Amino acid sequence: MSGTEATGDTSFAGVPDAFQRLWTPHRMAYIQAGPQVLRDDCPFCAAPTKSDVDGLIVARGRTAYALLNLFPYNSGHLLVCPYRHVATYDQATAEEVAEIGELTQIGMRVLREVSRCDGFNLGMNQGAVAGAGVDEHLHQHIVPRWRADSNFFPIIGRTKALPQLLGDVREALSAAWP
Repeated sequence: MSGTEATGDTSFAGVPDAFQRLWTPHRMAYIQAGPQVLRDDCPFCAAPTKSDVDGLIVARGRTAYALLNLFPYNSGHLLVCPYRHVATYDQATAEEVAEIGELTQIGMRVLREVSRCDGFNLGMNQGAVAGAGVDEHLHQHIVPRWRADSNFFPIIGRTKALPQLLGDVREALSAAWP
């Protein structure tokens, strides 16, 4: 038994040891809320009514906008959404589709410049059965990836450690957006 265990010292977290701790307290809101988080109101209809900082919006276009995912898989995880409340890609207008594509391309360029990522996962989950967390409002995911960004956390603990705060990421991406 160590001295800490023997004395019941409550400062254990401050005692240097061989463990590296990655604190991600923002994830607890998502974990505790379960799969129905933010479902009373559409978060993608609400975001554009807020300031860019409060809505985590990185860029605004004519028919679509880019914002940070509130519960990201990786730092810089962007979502591109039309302003209009439509559920699936086939319901989007040609102008919305074009701007979603344009904002996705710009988002990739900005993420590559700002975060020096090695690749991306892009995608749209259409409908709850296909894995859409917010299935009633179309959104495209842009997830930056790095060669060494995976570990056992997502597999064992369904947790992702994120090295940057959302506000810091939003500020960096917004500043770099053309």
